[in-house]
Amino acid sequence: MKCMNHSCREPDARLSIGPFALHSGVELPDVTVAYATYGRLAPDGRNAILATHGYTASHQMLAHGAGVAEGSWAPLIGPGKPLDTDRFFVVCSNILGSSYGTTGPASIDPRSGRPYGYDFPDISFADIVGVQRRLLERLGVRHLRAVVGPSYGGFQALQWAVDHADMVDAIGVIASGPFFARNAYTDLDVLEAQLGADPAWRAGAYPQPGQMQATLHALRTKTLMTYGMDAVLQDQGLDAAARAQRIDAMAGNWAREFDPGALVVLLKAGLAFDVRARLAQIRADVLHVIASTDTLFPPNASHTSDLAGVAGALRYVEMQTPYGHTATGPAHALWSDALRQLMDPGR
Repeated sequence: MKCMNHSCREPDARLSIGPFALHSGVELPDVTVAYATYGRLAPDGRNAILATHGYTASHQMLAHGAGVAEGSWAPLIGPGKPLDTDRFFVVCSNILGSSYGTTGPASIDPRSGRPYGYDFPDISFADIVGVQRRLLERLGVRHLRAVVGPSYGGFQALQWAVDHADMVDAIGVIASGPFFARNAYTDLDVLEAQLGADPAWRAGAYPQPGQMQATLHALRTKTLMTYGMDAVLQDQGLDAAARAQRIDAMAGNWAREFDPGALVVLLKAGLAFDVRARLAQIRADVLHVIASTDTLFPPNASHTSDLAGVAGALRYVEMQTPYGHTATGPAHALWSDALRQLMDPGR
């Protein structure tokens, strides 16, 4: 991969990694992965960082101007930043089952010529990480300095640490934890009922692209409000009307792009994720960051890390912020120094 300067990026690349066997035994006949890269891969392939994104976000998490639920991570990447593109080769890939270019329910099944739809198999975070590893191998990456990401991205970092311990030096588990607690925001039955109330869902038959925008718009608006986006916009100086208009625009943009089937597939994977029994296997250095007002991954009663059982060095940061689950980008200054130290503990 050619790069004329240290901060170059491939903002929206695609790569076929061929057939991929899921842990369930089901084989996907061909998997395409969408990804972005920043910086330059060292000749030995050992200076890479994998940045992992959240449930409804994408591989554009690090790109300037990419508004995602967690907040843009663009301030964290670049020369001299914690994700230092003068030193590291940073890869951000769209996860298996998502809606932004990687194979998922809306993708064409080469065996039928039609979208997978409800025939897309259940996947696990081990599968998501397995696809990422195949991508990294194709890119020439031999070792990861770190895997770091918010929310579902934290799940991926933990899965990397337990499945591929010899390949990862450090992980950042940001606004995330070792399992996905059940609550009103993570109820699969509720999600399926909300989707099912839209006639375009057709009782399980797959909708045509764009048919469910109103339903997705309403879901996204509620998510943005619940996870702290209103507080973020208020601190940017917007009045109530302007905040409502901005959130409405953000929800509309997302609703035009995201596939409702991916919401189901990825929520199922999230609800099945739980590495609490495997924490002692994690030898990587760990940064665990939680937001004080996060309703999805709230601080525990003792205000200590839920990852206390890891074998590697552990640092816990609890951000005092009104931004809730959205805080990782807007409140990056509260934890970026800890991320910088995770990348290079000798500095």
